[in-house]
Amino acid sequence: MKIFKFIVSEEDPKRLGPFLSKKKLSKQAIVNAKHNGGMLLVNHRRRFTNFTLKVGDEVLFVMGKEKVNNFLKASNKPVKIVLETDNYLVINKPAAVLSIPSRYEDKDAVVNRVMGYFAKKKSSEQDFLKPHIVTRLDRDTSGLVLVGKNAVAHSKFSELKKDVFIKEYHAIVHGNFNSEHQKGLITAPIGKIDDSVKRYVTPNGQKAATQYEVLAQKDDASLVKLRLFTGRTHQIRVHMAHIGHPLFGDKLYGSVDNFTRQALNCFHLSFPDPFTDEKVTVEIDDPEDMAHLWQNL
Repeated sequence: MKIFKFIVSEEDPKRLGPFLSKKKLSKQAIVNAKHNGGMLLVNHRRRFTNFTLKVGDEVLFVMGKEKVNNFLKASNKPVKIVLETDNYLVINKPAAVLSIPSRYEDKDAVVNRVMGYFAKKKSSEQDFLKPHIVTRLDRDTSGLVLVGKNAVAHSKFSELKKDVFIKEYHAIVHGNFNSEHQKGLITAPIGKIDDSVKRYVTPNGQKAATQYEVLAQKDDASLVKLRLFTGRTHQIRVHMAHIGHPLFGDKLYGSVDNFTRQALNCFHLSFPDPFTDEKVTVEIDDPEDMAHLWQNL
């Protein structure tokens, strides 16, 4: 059983439904609490969403069971957990693994592996555990992925603003940067032009912002740190190609080289924990294939 506790303050809405919405509980989570084994309690008595609250009231939200997708199957392949709390996981995703299943590959995405991990938990916990991908990576991008353990966690993380939810990447790109362009902010809009998976810089595209900083350079190659301020599909790959520095291994946006995937790794996540307000920072080393590539350039 998963329980969230709140105390009503002067600034809070005085109806239970709006109060729960302000606390970042989605409509579906509230419906599940009402009809799928959960409860809405005010001062330990069951109430409906139209109940009127008073300052100082204790609200307990007992989460209901989430709807099960019978088409998704758990995978027993390993998942490397970097951080785990009661409400979320941060995992280190290897390259060549999807974040979420596709219609063509539905058996070994991050979601499937986390389902397999949850299946090994105590039976009393399993009914209230369901993976919700918060930060998604392309199949051939490695690194940190944040996964909510329930719909409440997913909803709360989705409300965090980009200036406090920081995602940083390392990339190895073709070419060198001159002394005047060692760091910068790329703001070129990104959109689709045709039905392919490829994205383009286009005036009619969506707003996109990527900050970059050159960390080191070798002959015709650079190691770059990047931060995303928006989350467009293929954003880093499109933006770096746009400024003339495509990623090694990126056959879609770059040139053919000997690296087998785009040389991109999400090495840093930091955010305020939406359940405790404490700042969380997680960092990992770049994987062996990228380290080996850089060493041998």
